[in-house]
Amino acid sequence: MGGGSHWAKAMGIRLYDAHNHLQDERLKPHWEAIRPALEREGVVRMVVNGAGEMDWAEVLALARQWPQVLPSFGCHPWYVAQCGEDWQKTLVSYLDRVASGVGEIGLDRWVKGHDLARQEAAFQWQLKLAAERNLPASIHCLQAWGRLLENLRAGPLPRRGFLLHSYGGSRELLGPLAELGAYFSFPGYFAHPRKARQREVFRQVPADRLLVETDAPDQLLPENLNAYPLAEAGTGKPLNHPACLGAVYRCLAEVRGEPLEVLSHQVEENFHKLFGGLARGS
Repeated sequence: MGGGSHWAKAMGIRLYDAHNHLQDERLKPHWEAIRPALEREGVVRMVVNGAGEMDWAEVLALARQWPQVLPSFGCHPWYVAQCGEDWQKTLVSYLDRVASGVGEIGLDRWVKGHDLARQEAAFQWQLKLAAERNLPASIHCLQAWGRLLENLRAGPLPRRGFLLHSYGGSRELLGPLAELGAYFSFPGYFAHPRKARQREVFRQVPADRLLVETDAPDQLLPENLNAYPLAEAGTGKPLNHPACLGAVYRCLAEVRGEPLEVLSHQVEENFHKLFGGLARGS
């Protein structure tokens, strides 16, 4: 799984990041350097996901200023307890301003002190909103795959489908989830040696449901694949640079035993099916 840089643009390949958090406070000090790096690497679109009321305005501002950004607004399961009384009304107001995505939303039993009932109520409401407007939902799930599948089967679901970002579920769930409209995105974090099970699952993902993501600033690639080392100001903790997207494509192509050109064309087609026609911001 070799590294490399600028190969995608040199080959005329267009890169699509299905899920990241460019608005994250840890990335802000680096925005000036990140923007030209994305252009050099051939990143043409990236879905930037809000996590709650605290960052939706920043996501919208980025969409208005960065040509690559498609905004997505949602209440992440980690932050449902922090939602204000009017968070649903506020979320609707953002989607009224820009018809974009609903996310990041989902279920999480891994996070300490989780309240699954509260998470489910927020998730069901947001999923219904995405279905009513036929907007793509970007879904997070950790240690709650059974409950997630039950919620998805209960519907309603957006006709265009939904994204299971950094899909970490089983191979056996691929078919049932795909039948419901799922797309599955592969993060660079799965390139780590200990993630062999996840890589094996992605060998089985149907080609027409495959997407790629960075989840920047989180889910770092292994050091040997990271052409864009980045650190958090003040702490020095490593961050995932969104321009590492090309390396994630290379990793997934090797995992699936496919030429980069074949994989990239399929991912581009899939990205447009799920996210095509969305407003970037106004």
